[in-house]
Amino acid sequence: MTCEDADLLLHALVDGELDAGHAREVERHLASCPRCAAALAELRALRSALQDVPLRREAPAALRSRIEAALPQPRSRPAPTDRRTLLKGFAFGSVFSGAIAATALVLLVRSDRGQRMHGDLVSAHLRSLQGTRLTDVETSDRHTVKPWFNGRLDLAPPVVDLTAKGFTLLGGRLDYLDGKPVAAIVYKRRRHVVNLFVEPSSAADTSPGVSTLQGFNIRHWSDGGLAFWAVSDIAADELAEFASVFDAARRTPEAA
Repeated sequence: MTCEDADLLLHALVDGELDAGHAREVERHLASCPRCAAALAELRALRSALQDVPLRREAPAALRSRIEAALPQPRSRPAPTDRRTLLKGFAFGSVFSGAIAATALVLLVRSDRGQRMHGDLVSAHLRSLQGTRLTDVETSDRHTVKPWFNGRLDLAPPVVDLTAKGFTLLGGRLDYLDGKPVAAIVYKRRRHVVNLFVEPSSAADTSPGVSTLQGFNIRHWSDGGLAFWAVSDIAADELAEFASVFDAARRTPEAA
């Protein structure tokens, strides 16, 4: 494991989100790398400091009196119902502001999870390029690759031969994303590797989304109860071509 790989996984390690295998890899690297060990210590110190800071504050009892004192005083004393109406308005404003803050927090959490997922994808792709980690079952025969996943995953990932389309099937392996086991189907485009990660998904079908991290293109889409993540250093338009021909091929009767 390189320092670049470790940088992507340190936050997940501190938050206890890594599976046992990835955690051991990071810990072995930390044992021999003072730089990354220091970075981990800083993260843990920051986490500890944030836990010690009181982030919740109760509004003081005198807040209502201060709000009433700040209101313009009319010439005649307002009826009690008018005063209650004003206070209800302030209360509604507070609830509305809280709803906006909660929505922003949800969006922030989703964004953080998306960034963490992209980091996991690139890390898994990089690990596959090291040594013998590329495939667990090495063959261009899709009828061998697909049944290999039986008993190892709770899904039968679609495996298609795209050699005629310029993407050669190399095999498959078991990998992990966000601490969960997923299928990784491996293709080759000239000298470039394309890792296609497949996992179950309860989300509605989505059109492909594209992002780039550390020079690697990531293409993600959901279809038919499955989520697909294609990762490679080939150009974005070539990765789009791969996703298109893969989807077309897996819908043919021969792919069943």
